[in-house]
Amino acid sequence: MRKSSSTAEKHAFDDAELSLLDRYWRAANYLSVGQIYLLDNPLLREPLKPEHIKPRLLGHWGTTPGLNFIYAHLNRVIRARDLDVIYICGPGHGGPGMVANTYLEGSYSEIYPDVTEDLAGMRKLFRQFSFPGGIPSHAAPETPGSIHEGGELGYALTHAFGAAFDNPDLIVACVVGDGEAETGPLAASWHSNKFLNPARDGAVLPILHLNGYKIAGPTVLARMGDADLRSLFMGHGYEPLFVEGSEPRDMHRQMASTLERALDGIGAVQRRWRNGETENACPHWPMIILRSPKGWTGPKQVDGQMVENFWRAHQVPVANCREDANHLKILEEWMRSYEPEKLFDADGRLEPELRALAPSGARRMGANPHANGGLRRRELIAPDIGRYAVAVPRPGATMEQSTKILGHYLRDTLSLNQAQANFRIFGPDETESNRLSSVFEVTDRTWMAEIRPYDVQLSPTGRVMEILSEHLCQGWLEGYLLTGRHGFFSCYEAFIHIVDSMFNQHAKWLKVSRELPWRKPISSLNYLLTSHVWRQDHNGFSHQDPGFIDLVANKKADIVRIYLPPDANSLLWVADHCLRTYDRVNVIVAGKQREPQWLSMEEAVQHCQEGIGIWKWAGNKDGSTGPDVVMACAGDVPTMETLAAVDLLRTHIPDLKVRVVNVVDLLALQSREQHPHGLTDEAFDRIFTVDRPVVFAYHGYPYLIHRLTYKRTNHENFHVRGFIEEGTTTTPFDMTVLNELDRYHLAIEAIRRVSGLKAAHVVEALRAKLDEHGRYVREHGEDMPEIRNWTWER
Repeated sequence: MRKSSSTAEKHAFDDAELSLLDRYWRAANYLSVGQIYLLDNPLLREPLKPEHIKPRLLGHWGTTPGLNFIYAHLNRVIRARDLDVIYICGPGHGGPGMVANTYLEGSYSEIYPDVTEDLAGMRKLFRQFSFPGGIPSHAAPETPGSIHEGGELGYALTHAFGAAFDNPDLIVACVVGDGEAETGPLAASWHSNKFLNPARDGAVLPILHLNGYKIAGPTVLARMGDADLRSLFMGHGYEPLFVEGSEPRDMHRQMASTLERALDGIGAVQRRWRNGETENACPHWPMIILRSPKGWTGPKQVDGQMVENFWRAHQVPVANCREDANHLKILEEWMRSYEPEKLFDADGRLEPELRALAPSGARRMGANPHANGGLRRRELIAPDIGRYAVAVPRPGATMEQSTKILGHYLRDTLSLNQAQANFRIFGPDETESNRLSSVFEVTDRTWMAEIRPYDVQLSPTGRVMEILSEHLCQGWLEGYLLTGRHGFFSCYEAFIHIVDSMFNQHAKWLKVSRELPWRKPISSLNYLLTSHVWRQDHNGFSHQDPGFIDLVANKKADIVRIYLPPDANSLLWVADHCLRTYDRVNVIVAGKQREPQWLSMEEAVQHCQEGIGIWKWAGNKDGSTGPDVVMACAGDVPTMETLAAVDLLRTHIPDLKVRVVNVVDLLALQSREQHPHGLTDEAFDRIFTVDRPVVFAYHGYPYLIHRLTYKRTNHENFHVRGFIEEGTTTTPFDMTVLNELDRYHLAIEAIRRVSGLKAAHVVEALRAKLDEHGRYVREHGEDMPEIRNWTWER
């Protein structure tokens, strides 16, 4: 249990205690510098020589001493107050500090027993850093206690809030670098406090680390005065507390008392809300603004140029230690200034009085189970999808909104998991628009700001997270998943591109963490992309882009899945399956408009489990020689247009043998060697044939189908139609015509590709229909009745 009383009132921070704290900080700094520079001679037991230096000096020093300073002080308050704290390292290259501190507290060696807490282990610790076969320079998955990859800036604070949601006893200390603070996602992330409920959530303690410079110039916030900074963050809803200076003794005293004040503030907010003393407004949470020199405690100058407290300290302050004797001397003096002989004993172990400063067991930030979320993950309770089955007496006979049906399933999933509070829905103000509004029957949107009498579906206890920032939705969800919970992200297809880079980083995290036996599996990141390219005719070209799928397909095969369910029953199976998986990124693309329903629930389950299937009811009998043409489709609108094309072919050329193939699991098109879901060559050839033309109507950019199938026997006969970057504000069917994905173009393509087929009159009739369509929509502003009212009657 956390101690409730304030330590600030009864702790005097005597010089002896602060002296110990300073030594601990110096030990972390020493280990950080050693990781950047040294191959050998880890404790300088002999004079430093060029052969002790790494041939390639990689890593970043400038932010590291400040990160170490914060870590040491957090250790103190964790021990004093018995706190549950994780540390999110926002500055991009803080790896040396995070590794050093987890090594000092012992959690690193527990996970990596070969990196022992002695001289040999220290040598290995130094050698492995940013070295071939070693570890990255960031606070990466390999780093104990980390849920945040520091390789890309902007996401630390949104990850921190995601981790705090539904974690009432957790404090997330989030260090925001002043370079990172200039990014758009981070600037928006300050608003996350409007969604944090003190009664049921944990707390986030932002620590804005202003060391003045980014890679090669000053930072915006660091050049603002304290008064302006105070006004800025008070306006964001925080109580800024300043720690400023460079003299270690004074800075330790400032930081110790400021942390106590911040924790008292957090406790006061939580007690007030948990006692029911709430207000119709957001509480003001404390934050710390730490001004310290960049490269603090490092060389003041190198080659006559300013280094400490300047951008030259950013990466490797002394860069030529192997060839330049003066540089080697500067490095040795720098490292000896930390007095390693007073920090580590003869065997290279941290002195006992310093070791005692770190928390123990799971209270160590490197061993906190929240930072290894799979340890805390509980299975999601999900309803039986059969309860939501759409009745399909015959293919195409029923019209329904697929995502509306999915909304019913998600509503009940929220209800079933209410008690264990481990499932939330995320999206940028689109839950209603995406037809998932059933969820509001059991919950509201999370909202901590003012609620006016006429507002609807807003509540501090809501479980639908909406803010008009895809970055924040993605970051919150990532933090939520990485700390052991479950979530679902729905978004307009075109605008999911906003988080392309965040998806990249999460996929990379999963790829690496799956290779680390100590990292336990976390729940999958599940996207529903709707309001998609083929049904954004009203919003126009800016809203028409299916390219996120292409980005996802670039990732390691065992990390990503892409599903294009053709109807509601298929969507139910796919969503249920995805929510039950772990260590994956699942992308589901499905429309929200009324559309024909093709498969009964029983048929949908079998079809989705196989991933690809022949729809025998849609085609002609192949006969002993197989089909004349294969009409393949992936996606709901391509499926409808393909079946309408088949209807035309069977009407006009009844003797043409047509096979219809529908693809739900897109990556099953790859070979089994490329993807775990890939079809064997034998199965692929059986479905698509080895020599017949395949007209493939695809939801996205056509080249992806070619890329996925290029090694297949019949690839040269694949003729793919999809989005070819033609769009505007027009009718739904005209969108398909503009991109030549419509039924007429598909039927014409099939006729052209069947060798020896004499059907010029049919092609002429179909082209006439295209001309008629063009005239009709431009005169009437809607699609022709035969398009609007078409149904599958066979």
